[in-house]
Amino acid sequence: MILIINGPNLNLLGKREPEIYGHRSFSDYLPDLHAAFPEEELCYEQTNHEGRIIDLLQAFGFGQAEGIILNAAGYSHTSVSIRDAIAAIETPVVEVHISDIRKREPFRHTSLLTDVCAHTIIGHGLDGYRQAVDWLISK
Repeated sequence: MILIINGPNLNLLGKREPEIYGHRSFSDYLPDLHAAFPEEELCYEQTNHEGRIIDLLQAFGFGQAEGIILNAAGYSHTSVSIRDAIAAIETPVVEVHISDIRKREPFRHTSLLTDVCAHTIIGHGLDGYRQAVDWLISK
């Protein structure tokens, strides 16, 4: 099983800044992901709460999932606690950013999570999630 965790404001995909994040909601995209990987069990959670992200990482990070895909959104740039949770668990975490954070506002250029994640995918839109699943399967 691969767990996908989307953080704050990603429930607004398709509505919020579509010029940056696109016109599709994650709910609209998820069936495409299931179709691309019919043999994989993909579970999806979205939360606007930092503590919930940490709870999910801890709950699935010790063998309950073969991999975790995390788009921590704004928390990527601010959360030492999420970073510490990723560093503490055994399950590999792939960090995904829909937009290219290196080409956005300067405060978004650095992710506190990157160096504790097994892999990072930046700026490939929603296809970054497919790339993350593919990467996890190949490992």
